Amino acid sequence: MNRRVIEVPVLSQALGALGVPLSLVVSANGFVFVSGIPPMDCATGAIVRGDIETQTRASIEALGHCLQAAGSSLDNVVSTRVYASNAGYYAAINEIYGQYFASAPPARTFVAVGSWPRAFDVEIECTALA
Repeated sequence: MNRRVIEVPVLSQALGALGVPLSLVVSANGFVFVSGIPPMDCATGAIVRGDIETQTRASIEALGHCLQAAGSSLDNVVSTRVYASNAGYYAAINEIYGQYFASAPPARTFVAVGSWPRAFDVEIECTALA
């Protein structure tokens, strides 16, 4: 098995500073697995505040940043899981999500969750081709 942990500039360090025991990105056997990404600023690692559209955009931009660090891109995403703090955000998340995955979107699961230990409303994970 060919498994490699990918360090993502800024974001890996930001999550590491929180003491979260995870690898943000792992590449294995031709796939890239990105852990759930909250709305993080790619330049600072800070959580992006704002409405659900702003947070969704930041999460997807951070996903793209992670994929780029692994030599992949949003165009190579085959599956996503979207976690939201409120099922009522479904339409607003879809509006932004559709701007990034306009044609031939990846398979997707949407899950409403109770809460997170930090102040954000959306987290998105994905699997992509390397």
